[in-house]
Amino acid sequence: MTLSKEMSVAELVTLTASAAPAPGGGAVSALAGALGSALAGMVASLTLNKKGFEDVQGEMAAIIEKAGQIQEELLDDMHRDAEAFDAYMIALAMPKGTEDEKTARSGAMQKALKAAAAVPFAVAERAAEIMPLTERVVRQGNKNAVTDGLVGAMLSRTAVRGALANVRINLKSIGDAAYVAEMRSRCAELDEKVAGEEEAILALVPELF
Repeated sequence: MTLSKEMSVAELVTLTASAAPAPGGGAVSALAGALGSALAGMVASLTLNKKGFEDVQGEMAAIIEKAGQIQEELLDDMHRDAEAFDAYMIALAMPKGTEDEKTARSGAMQKALKAAAAVPFAVAERAAEIMPLTERVVRQGNKNAVTDGLVGAMLSRTAVRGALANVRINLKSIGDAAYVAEMRSRCAELDEKVAGEEEAILALVPELF
């Protein structure tokens, strides 16, 4: 069984639980983000054309469109994450009998590791885009679906944290010190930003927490 957007939820869970190395934490982080984005779109859809929300119809329609785009991109990111892992495994299996082979193998591994860091970082950035959408639907959307918006925010935060964890584990094996330092800084900045956004969103409905 291979990862596919067309597989059932049960098939995806079974594949994730198997001994197959992918999908793993990176792909599941992307999925969490896709679900968070879907929930933001859901609350906006439940607000659209509803009495009492006439002033936010344009905003809700825009959120539905944006959430749908992010959702599809994150589902595609599940495959990109698996492909990046496969590329590293191919590099790892390269011959290393001679000095030239060792040099080629090392170069391929470093290139694959950078890709394996870049993909989850892109996932984290994309998942972070969900936060302002959930903020708006929690603040302005259908109050009967407020917890759906809150769960969307929490899933977005999980997606960001999970993806950044995958970035950081790959950075440990990358020899380019300048690249590693830059990525660590970008990870810390994004992590802090999204953590603050999630806290602010949850504070909008304090009686639930």
